[in-house]
Amino acid sequence: MTRLLARSFRLLLSLAACSAATALIAQDAAPAAKTPAAPKLPVWEAGLGDFSDAAYRYAVEQVLQAWERANGRELKPGAKHKVGLKLYTDSGPGLATPFPLVRAVIASLEKRGYSRENIFLVGLNPLRLRLTGFLPSFATGQAPFPGHPVYVLESGKFYDPAWFYDSPLPARFDPVTNERAVEQAAAGKKNTTLEEDRKSFLATPLFIDADFWINLPVYTDHPVLGVNGALVNATLWNASNTFRFFKSPGTAPAAVAEMAAIPELREGWVLSLASLQLYQFIGGPYFNSLYTQSEPRLLASSDPVLLDAIMLERLNAARKRAGFEPVGEDETRMLDFATQLGVGHRDAAAAEVRPLGGN
Repeated sequence: MTRLLARSFRLLLSLAACSAATALIAQDAAPAAKTPAAPKLPVWEAGLGDFSDAAYRYAVEQVLQAWERANGRELKPGAKHKVGLKLYTDSGPGLATPFPLVRAVIASLEKRGYSRENIFLVGLNPLRLRLTGFLPSFATGQAPFPGHPVYVLESGKFYDPAWFYDSPLPARFDPVTNERAVEQAAAGKKNTTLEEDRKSFLATPLFIDADFWINLPVYTDHPVLGVNGALVNATLWNASNTFRFFKSPGTAPAAVAEMAAIPELREGWVLSLASLQLYQFIGGPYFNSLYTQSEPRLLASSDPVLLDAIMLERLNAARKRAGFEPVGEDETRMLDFATQLGVGHRDAAAAEVRPLGGN
C-alpha cells in the first residue's frame, strides 16, 4: 500500500481546451508518452423481466460469467479480500441504483467467495444516501444491507492526502441540495483555504483497499456534461469538492476524463452495470418522474465511455419523441476527451452488443 500511495498520477494526454485550467497533481508527478487507444470491448445486454430480485440475480450472474469468459479470469477474492460497489444516489429519492441490482451483485460476489463484511458500498452524500434508503432510517434504524459497510465519502474518512485532482476553480457548489451539503463536502469546515478549495480528493477504498470494484450508475442527461452515467459516477460523484465543476462547462468535461484516466482507478474498475429500470432524458440530474423511461434490460461493459455513448443515444431518442432537442455534440466533449485519454471509445454505432440469455 505504501508503494501505491507513493505512485504519482500521470496525466496521459493534455486536453488543449483545458490544459491551462486543470492539472492532475500528486507526489513526484511526471509527464508520460502519448496514450494508446483503448481496446475495443463488448457491451453485454441482459433482460430484467419484471424487475424482480430473481430477474436481477439471473441477469447479473449472466453478465459476470460473460465477463469472466471474455477476460479469462474469475472475479474471486484476491490479496485484499475486499470488493467495492459504487452506488449512485445523487439525484435523490426516485432515481438511484436499484436495491435489487445491489442485492444481485452481492449475491454473485458471495457465491464467488467474498464474505459479507468484505463487500462494501460507496456513496457520496450522507443525506442522499439516507433519503434513497442506503443508510438506516432514523425512524426504524434498520439497514437495507446488514453486514455490508457503507462508506460515506463526504464524511472525510475515506480520502488520502496523497491522492487528489487539482483545479484552480475554488468555488464550492452543490447543484442538488443546499448549503449544509456544501459544508459537508468541505469535511465540516465553514471556512477553507484556497489550496484546500483547489483539491478534489479521490475515494481511495475503491482502488487501494479492494481487489476490484464495480460501478452501478443510473442515467440522466446533464446540462454541463451532456450525459450523467458511468463516467460521472466514477469521478465527480466519487471525490470531494467536485460540485464546483458542475457550473463550469469549460473544465467539467476535462475533469471527468482526466480523473477517469488515472491508472490506479482504472486498474481495479472491472465493470459498470447499468439498470434501465428507470432513466431520465431531460431535466437531470434533478429527478423528475415526468421525463423518465423504463426498459427491462441491464447493460454492462468495461468501457464506460461506450456505455455512456450508447445511453446518450437512448436519451436523445426519448427527447425527440417528447419534442425536445437532442443533446448536441458540443455538450458531450467529455466523451471525446475520455476517448483521447484511452479510457474507452465513444462510437456507439460500432459497438459490439452481446445479448445474453436469449435476450
